[in-house]
Amino acid sequence: MEFGYFTLSDNNYEDIQRSPEQFILDIRAEALHAEKIGMYSAWIGEHHFDSLGVNSCPHIVLASLVAETKRIRMAPAVSVMPLHHPLRVAEEWATLDLLSGGRVDFAVGRGYDEKEYIPFNAEYSTALERMEEGIEILKKAWESEGKWSHEGRFYTIPEMTITPRPIQKKMPFYMACFSRASLELAGKMGLDIIWAPFAANLTWGSMGNAVKDYRDTCEQNGHKPGKAMCSYFIWIGEGAEEQYGRERQIQYFRRSVKPAIKQGEKAPKSMLYMNKLNEILEGVQEGDLGEKSILLGSPQKIIDTLKGIEEAGIEEVILYFNVGGKPHERVVAQMDQFMEEIAPHFEGSHKTFKAAAE
Repeated sequence: MEFGYFTLSDNNYEDIQRSPEQFILDIRAEALHAEKIGMYSAWIGEHHFDSLGVNSCPHIVLASLVAETKRIRMAPAVSVMPLHHPLRVAEEWATLDLLSGGRVDFAVGRGYDEKEYIPFNAEYSTALERMEEGIEILKKAWESEGKWSHEGRFYTIPEMTITPRPIQKKMPFYMACFSRASLELAGKMGLDIIWAPFAANLTWGSMGNAVKDYRDTCEQNGHKPGKAMCSYFIWIGEGAEEQYGRERQIQYFRRSVKPAIKQGEKAPKSMLYMNKLNEILEGVQEGDLGEKSILLGSPQKIIDTLKGIEEAGIEEVILYFNVGGKPHERVVAQMDQFMEEIAPHFEGSHKTFKAAAE
């Protein structure tokens, strides 16, 4: 199982005096550190107008890493497709794939906060349909041998080809999955899949059930199931350290997540499950945090949880260390501890990296 760095750049805390600009620089430094300590990937979120995060341009942050890295894979977490013209998205990530020597993984989602849509004059009610058509265009742009065209409900594109082309003939392509609708779209289009465990457990009851449903849906649509991965909030420690992790996680749910996910009257039906999640977060207490939402506690406890996730069919876990306003120095120390005390219990590229360094 591979391990990567993940962030959504949440910075909405009354007790944290950190500018968005400084936090983006911290994120860049943490992603570079992920390469240094042998992590497999860096997944940088896209959010706008500080609705949940402060980083609006993951492709630019990742592009700034290219000259200082050699092996870490780079990915958005995720590209909010309905906010952008798919041709522009195709060009940006193909360029990054070229510059990085073919190290891009791509991931798409529709987001969940209408407040991010309004300033772009983007229609939230048709986000799912617009995303599906955008995915079709991306796959044509990246995988077509020659010129191609597209005529659909939202986009009409005359015969063309993009430049540059990605180095990878088939770029890894993930669907972020919070709901049944997203899973069905991933299965229909033959995409890889990435879950947030708390959402997977809310909808499917367990990660194992979610992976099985995904694989079944792919096969029903004539596709070989792709790679399944998930993200996890994480804080390593016992006693006071564990309590600190609980407190910061609760702050994240209350200050950042709840205001962003509440769905209004005009929200599409496929997004109304977010209101159920919002109700759960309304009453969540520190003692409610468990392995279905966060890796929290001693290294051995986290190892045991990850072993179960691995058995469920998850091939990569990306880790959200800097959630809840934790300071950069403590985040880096946690990343080091994970790779020194937890990662060695799993097979992956980190073992090859460590052996080469010794």
